[in-house]
Amino acid sequence: MYIQAAFLAAGLLPLICALPAPQMTYEENTGPVGGVDAPFPTFTAAAGDLRGSTDLQGGIASRPPVAGSDSAVVADVELVDGQEADADLGLYLDFHSAKRPQPIRGGFGETDPGPRTVEYEKLNPDMFAPPGTDKGDLPNAMWPLGLSHNRAGIGRESGWARQQNADVLPAATAMAGVDMRLAPNAYRELHWHTSAEWALVLKGGVRVAAMNEDGASFIDDVTAGDVWFFPAGIPHSLQALEEGCEFLLVFNDGNFSEDDTFLATEMMLRSPKEVWAKDLQVDVSALDNIPQDQKYIFNGTPAPANISQQNMTGTAGSLFGPNSYTYHWSQQDFHNVTGGSVKILDPLTFPMASIFSAALVVLEPGAMREVHWHTRSDEWSYFLQGSARITVYKAPSASRTFDFTAGDVGYIPLAQGHYVENTGTDDVIFLEVLLADRFSDISASQWLALTPRQVVKDTLNLSDEVLDALPRDKTLIKPGNVNMVEV
Repeated sequence: MYIQAAFLAAGLLPLICALPAPQMTYEENTGPVGGVDAPFPTFTAAAGDLRGSTDLQGGIASRPPVAGSDSAVVADVELVDGQEADADLGLYLDFHSAKRPQPIRGGFGETDPGPRTVEYEKLNPDMFAPPGTDKGDLPNAMWPLGLSHNRAGIGRESGWARQQNADVLPAATAMAGVDMRLAPNAYRELHWHTSAEWALVLKGGVRVAAMNEDGASFIDDVTAGDVWFFPAGIPHSLQALEEGCEFLLVFNDGNFSEDDTFLATEMMLRSPKEVWAKDLQVDVSALDNIPQDQKYIFNGTPAPANISQQNMTGTAGSLFGPNSYTYHWSQQDFHNVTGGSVKILDPLTFPMASIFSAALVVLEPGAMREVHWHTRSDEWSYFLQGSARITVYKAPSASRTFDFTAGDVGYIPLAQGHYVENTGTDDVIFLEVLLADRFSDISASQWLALTPRQVVKDTLNLSDEVLDALPRDKTLIKPGNVNMVEV
């Protein structure tokens, strides 16, 4: 109070109050650390030497005190429910209920005095305090798109795009993803790729148009939950409808980059005007107004409500049915089971996407996508809602558990066992994508049920009671206790 009055008397209080506040307060990173006791005083001129004396070398310098203000002792350790249980139980630890969570599980580990950012640890409890069953080393299987560089469109009310590829998730060798947002009426400019493009509309609506090698054209409107697919090299356009859109793109190349897209604007700029005048059969002056840079994502003229006004066809006609580039997946009902719901889209019903198969999965609180693995493809996954965890098992004896929230990408190589468990209080919605002509997997519980009983008993020491309860038909989803720390 005295200091505030002094500043007010000096006329400095408005200046002090106007100073910007820090965006986040890192209360866990205060006090001495690394031999530095911040905050340092402010200097107006250079002072002190950059290098110290050779007298500070070991065996010459005086022995430093081994106890003091920079102690690594952590007082008032706070453990959450389940943290003292047997580590091999692997109970989910809700670190959001602790102010400063600690990397301790079942008596293993020790406190963390810092430096640290607890928000990361709260989002990734199974990385910070791993289950006792985690072992060995595995490549990272998770990437949050919130950490990807976001490239903005051109001008106002345009859009943006961010991507995940092998640069940020090296294990993802076969697939990459892009999250793209278009403002109302905005375009992703005319383009094509060297990779095939599979897309799920997340929100809003998009008008898609394309042409194949025979000159047959295609146009359609897709909304949230619908899918499109363009083979490599097929030129296409995307325009947001009146409410804008956001969509997820998956490409069959882990090294794909959105920045390496073939663009109509760049195509025009990279050949002589005389060539284009000849190709388009126009006077060179007709090309005076072509853009001098790529347009990437930009706002444009609203698409007419009557889509037939934009249906441009030649002698090859238009594409529809099994030759179409879209599938209205939003209109397909879910297959519902105890614990959640699943629906599958693969070339059996969407033949144009001959190399992509996908499942959209909803898990109720406490439920999990059963332990399984894929025999035909790696799995690229994306979380649309909720929080979950996945343990990936790699032969012969390694495993690691990863935590996921909305906007995260997961990647699991072919044949590696895994599950997806809902760790929150809301439904989890996630997408599984395979590079396969049919969506399929091996169910661990079904395999054990359909293997000669004595073989399973001799191998795993499971009782007849356990084996009697195993389903002989694939269940896809297993229900579970909503209380994640109750066995």
